[in-house]
Amino acid sequence: MPMADDTSVPRRILLVSGLSGAGKSSILRILEDLDHEVIDNPPLGMLDDIVARAERPVAIGVDSRTRGFDASAVLAALARLRVNPHLRVELIYATADESVLLRRYTATRRRHPLAPHSSVKEGIEAEVALTAPLRAAADLVIDTTDMPPPDLRQFVESRFSPWVGGPSEGLTVTLMSFAYPAGLPREADIVFDARFLRNPHYIPELAPKTGLDEDVATYVTHDPDYLPFLEQIHAMLQLVLPRFVQEGKKYATIAIGCSGGRHRSVTVVEALAKRLSAPDGMGHYQGSGQWPIMIMHRELARQGISAWRWARKPTETPHPDPY
Repeated sequence: MPMADDTSVPRRILLVSGLSGAGKSSILRILEDLDHEVIDNPPLGMLDDIVARAERPVAIGVDSRTRGFDASAVLAALARLRVNPHLRVELIYATADESVLLRRYTATRRRHPLAPHSSVKEGIEAEVALTAPLRAAADLVIDTTDMPPPDLRQFVESRFSPWVGGPSEGLTVTLMSFAYPAGLPREADIVFDARFLRNPHYIPELAPKTGLDEDVATYVTHDPDYLPFLEQIHAMLQLVLPRFVQEGKKYATIAIGCSGGRHRSVTVVEALAKRLSAPDGMGHYQGSGQWPIMIMHRELARQGISAWRWARKPTETPHPDPY
């Protein structure tokens, strides 16, 4: 099948904003490696001209250091660009916990751009308030609190590499397991609680293992309420995900939590990924269109046991697949 003419494929325009110290510059460097034309902090009045002149995908850094920065002006520019049907415009917002931002500023001994003569804490608080409308409107919020540089690179590559985001791929679904004591995932759109299922943690031979191990998964799936729970989640996603697409949503994170993020939530995420990514025999997928589906086990990743991986990869182009 011949590739579509370049004029038929919307050109990607990414506006990258967020909190100082949260990784915006790192995100822009990764996007530059992915063949985006990167411009950091141009005057807001130049955005339309930059986009009009560019011939490649564009990533534009916009934050509180930008001349004439105002969240409403950024959103107005975003709305103008989105009128053009030849552009695929997305807003990315980078954030991190205040304690982490304070630690990063302490390590680099930099002054906060909004508090050159006062405390870093005051600068962070001012920037959170100033950029709140951008976070609320963002297509993708990237929380780098617990994300080391290699994980951030893999995360950005998984969404913005040249083989990702063809014109038919309107949604990327992430299935994430997590531990409630470690906090709810900030990026989650829908959260399900698996803590009512029987817990392998109390079985000595299973406790050190994870839901990636067959005997742990078998133990969890033998709970009489496991299958109804899985089927109810699946039914909910069959209803909700197509509506997300209708609303123009580009990323959906479905989070499953349990007490430790190692056993029950991992088992449910793995089973749900298989259901959503398996064809039904007629070339269709079970309630998930043909959208890319990614798996992330947050607590396992923090322990170095697992990382991001595709349950169903994006439609591939002739670019080599590095995974």
